[in-house]
Amino acid sequence: MRTLLAAAMAALVVMAGAINATAQTFPNKSVTIIVPFSAGGPSDALARIMGDRMKASLGQSFVVENVTGAAGSIGVGRAVRAAPDGYTISFGHLGTHVANGAIYSLPYDLLTDLEPVVLLPSNPMVVVSKTAVPAKTLKELLAWLKANQDKATAGTAGAGSGSHIAGVYLQTLTGLRLQYVPYRGTAPALTDLVSGQIDIIVDQASNSMQQIRSGGIRAYAISDTKRLKAAPEIPTAEEAGLPGFHMTLWSGLWVPKGTPKDVIARLNAAAVEAMADPAVRKRLNDLGLEVPPRDKQTPQALAAWHKAEVDKWWPIIKKAGIKPE
Repeated sequence: MRTLLAAAMAALVVMAGAINATAQTFPNKSVTIIVPFSAGGPSDALARIMGDRMKASLGQSFVVENVTGAAGSIGVGRAVRAAPDGYTISFGHLGTHVANGAIYSLPYDLLTDLEPVVLLPSNPMVVVSKTAVPAKTLKELLAWLKANQDKATAGTAGAGSGSHIAGVYLQTLTGLRLQYVPYRGTAPALTDLVSGQIDIIVDQASNSMQQIRSGGIRAYAISDTKRLKAAPEIPTAEEAGLPGFHMTLWSGLWVPKGTPKDVIARLNAAAVEAMADPAVRKRLNDLGLEVPPRDKQTPQALAAWHKAEVDKWWPIIKKAGIKPE
């Protein structure tokens, strides 16, 4: 018995030493960030900005892998099944890591099968349309949509995506019936909006900003209580005549359950350093993204926020009857 106990203790010591060594040498190869949407969209852009700067802190490249499908749940699932060693990171947001749990029968638990790393910059949603829509103000747009409810189309990144939830929220406040057109991300949806294939998107501000500035689409209002520094000419929903339309699409980084705490701490420190970099902050501000306060950038803060968002949005989503497309 003593021999068996000694052997077991020795094995635990070896295992602990291996984990500690892994944490101390992490990373010694490139790190993959799985973005569950198409390349060129707002999630992809934020992940690449963060990865580029985190490379400077950790000395290894960060590779973005776009895994699309089922409003991001396929990409999140791949991250959940990855080895818990810190070399695979799940990038996601309100849609992928909250809403999908209320819509899809997922083979994983969003709150327990992933370890939080850090809360990332967020942005409000913005109501935008193709330029051919005759409305020039939000009130005029809502009137036009009500008059064309059977044919007006709204692009989304799939059932339960941020753009879909925002559209449902808009419907709830206005009594509209929107005809949704799902895409594998808001980047292709925006492309079709610019070309006039769809009528509107309730989009992430960071995704639409360049086309708004160039005149490729028309912006009506943002879902925040204050105007964006990056686009102060766009009124808030209240200012435009739609009180209560408040929604922030936040993002975060997670790793598979069981990833060593020291590895999570190193990833967190690199992300925090990235968000404090003046050059990075300027890029984020230009996109209309807002960096969370420093005390909200811990793994514990993301865990608490994540749980609170699940408690807030699941009842709303289930009441709306959103189904997989």
